[in-house]
Amino acid sequence: MERLQEKYKNEVVPELTKKFGYKNIMQLPKIEKVIINMGVGEAVGNPKALDSAVNDLTIIAGQKPILTRAKKSLAAWKLREGMPIGTKVTLRGTRMYQFLDKFINVALPRVRDFRGVSSTAFDGRGNYAVGLKEQLIFPEIEYDKIDKLRGMNIVIVTTAEKDEEARELLKLLGMPFKA
Repeated sequence: MERLQEKYKNEVVPELTKKFGYKNIMQLPKIEKVIINMGVGEAVGNPKALDSAVNDLTIIAGQKPILTRAKKSLAAWKLREGMPIGTKVTLRGTRMYQFLDKFINVALPRVRDFRGVSSTAFDGRGNYAVGLKEQLIFPEIEYDKIDKLRGMNIVIVTTAEKDEEARELLKLLGMPFKA
């Protein structure tokens, strides 16, 4: 069992039960999945850029991502419907907990001038989204082997019904929110 998963069962569950007064263990919010999305706008003119983005995301997530394709044609950007313009990976189970542990405890502290993540980036249904400016904060990515800095979006989907419950869940798991 992963370290973060064990922390959830031993520390977070009793704390959430005490704070919100859940009567049934099935009411407790838990993390359902983590979605990592990397848009590669330069793939329109340079299809090879997508290969390096897929490679980086595979290294970061430990799972091969899928290609995302354009939904509409945009003549101003020379974009045609169906062209691959990004990559996305959905993590569940053990890989999800491994990634979250690495993201919270290793990657986030490596962000330059890091003061915590926003505590208001919830969507109203208990899901949390955070954007990163570069993939170099992950220790697996070697600086010499990347061709370009790329950002990514990370969405943490929880079963919480309210943002307050999801915020408390992530805070107890160790997410460094701004004060």
